[in-house]
Amino acid sequence: MMHSYQPTDIIRPEILELKAYHVPPATGMIKLDAMENPYTLPEALQSEVAQIAALAPINRYPDPNATELKSALRQTLGIPESMPIMLGNGSDEIIQIIAMATAKPGAVLLSVEPAFVMFRMIATFANMRYVGVPLKRDFSLDADAMLKAIEQHKPAVIFLAYPNNPTGNLFDKDVLMQIIRATPGIVIIDEAYHAFADASVIDELEQHPNLLLMRTLSKLGLAGLRLGLITGHSAWLNEFEKIRLPYNVSVLTQHITQIALRHIDVLLRQAEQIKVERARMYAQLTAMNTLEVFPSDANFILFRVNHATRIFQMLKEKGILIKNLDSAHALLDNCLRVTVGTFEENAQFIATLQNLLNEKH
Repeated sequence: MMHSYQPTDIIRPEILELKAYHVPPATGMIKLDAMENPYTLPEALQSEVAQIAALAPINRYPDPNATELKSALRQTLGIPESMPIMLGNGSDEIIQIIAMATAKPGAVLLSVEPAFVMFRMIATFANMRYVGVPLKRDFSLDADAMLKAIEQHKPAVIFLAYPNNPTGNLFDKDVLMQIIRATPGIVIIDEAYHAFADASVIDELEQHPNLLLMRTLSKLGLAGLRLGLITGHSAWLNEFEKIRLPYNVSVLTQHITQIALRHIDVLLRQAEQIKVERARMYAQLTAMNTLEVFPSDANFILFRVNHATRIFQMLKEKGILIKNLDSAHALLDNCLRVTVGTFEENAQFIATLQNLLNEKH
């Protein structure tokens, strides 16, 4: 009788070793772990969305090129006319498309550490060699180490988030430009948290043919629609488009996003509110003198606290879910990350954390 194959016989060893991206259940909890915008849409906008959803031709495939949506995005986000746009089912899909397109034998995908974990995971999915260059202790870019790594590994692709996740800081733009100029491959700047930072590399796109810019609407309040985009010179995007699966952006996502973009002022007001809350929360956390709190240009705050994993568990027991990064990277030793929620959610988180810290002392 023939030996029947097991997963270990068929699946690549590096996939067998991976742990799936874990999203903890959050039913009934104050959810401050995933960088979502905590506010829902105003009622008038909700009914407009409901109408569109009712009338959407869900029996038909969506427009494979999402032409109307792209032109709305171009206008709202100020994307240069000369630059094509490619859309993804969230930014994750775009990262995966780029990795698949560039995964020649021995090709390197380079990023910093700590960074968005999907850069490393997707490199593995696509069978690319991953190189992570540690940030400095204050989470700034180590220019020398980056330039040395570029020279040594000649990466096909570099991914850098601006502001960075999970650290929340904006890298020095001069150093970013230095990296772009020094890189023979492509550099993708991921501006997922752009709505909360007063900085972008969008003005640099035309001068730098190897620079590509990623954005998402997830952090602006549309995380459930799963829409990411990338823009840059057509020489690159034309190749990536060949890998993008047809119809990857659903009818509902296309139609509802267009409504949201018509009311972008609502989402931008919510982003301003989040920035106000972020400042308040930062001050309150900094006032707890047992914490080390890192400055943030995103919609979350990273802080270091003794017995972080224990504190994380105790917050969870009290119905507050944040992100435990304690064993994620040496530079994140004893670090936790909290998303900026509503005024009430933040107040409850701060009060609960304060009580836990008082109990510990």
